[in-house]
Amino acid sequence: MFEKPGRPLTIAIDGPAASGKGTLARQIAAAYGLRHLDTGLTYRAVAKALIDAGAALEDVAAAERAAAVVDLGSLDRAVLSNHVIGEAASRIAVMPGVRRALVEAQRRFAQSGEGAVLDGRDIGTVVLRDAAVKLYVTASPQARAARRHAEIAAAGGPETLADVLADIERRDARDMGRADSPLKPAPDAHLLDTSELDIQAAFRAACGLIEQASSDRERM
Repeated sequence: MFEKPGRPLTIAIDGPAASGKGTLARQIAAAYGLRHLDTGLTYRAVAKALIDAGAALEDVAAAERAAAVVDLGSLDRAVLSNHVIGEAASRIAVMPGVRRALVEAQRRFAQSGEGAVLDGRDIGTVVLRDAAVKLYVTASPQARAARRHAEIAAAGGPETLADVLADIERRDARDMGRADSPLKPAPDAHLLDTSELDIQAAFRAACGLIEQASSDRERM
């Protein structure tokens, strides 16, 4: 494990679907002994609550009520990773009231005083504008589609590579084009393109950026 810095370290990691940011965030959190929150799961938890209740995904009031009571301590990645839930989450994530409620919950998680790693799509630009380190992890749509398709195929899914690529391009357009908190790099984020990197190479590159930022911060 890396040595923790003298002051609580908050790390914001953003990027599009299948860029590798989630795996990278979990590895970084483990290496530095920090708490981790995949903020995408908070939106998926709201979507699952609506599905379980039989509510329409367009029911803004129901979505806002669900967002207000999301328990960040009981987010089950195995359950929430379901593709149907992911598609539903992408639809409710455009609702401003849902975003406000979840952003406040995410900030409370990060501001515990212990440091944290948060990954998502608006961490560096909205949730943690003053994060000590900001990374924007990206990759070409083709590289991301190939990774996602391999995961789906390994699980026995029927989707073709073309289907997965089309889905990723739709999600990119929705995430980058929404009026509230669109996906984009923060001005002070470090860009990390993983198109040609495996996860270990990406991890080493990310740690180098974190170590430099931490060193600079300790000298301030």
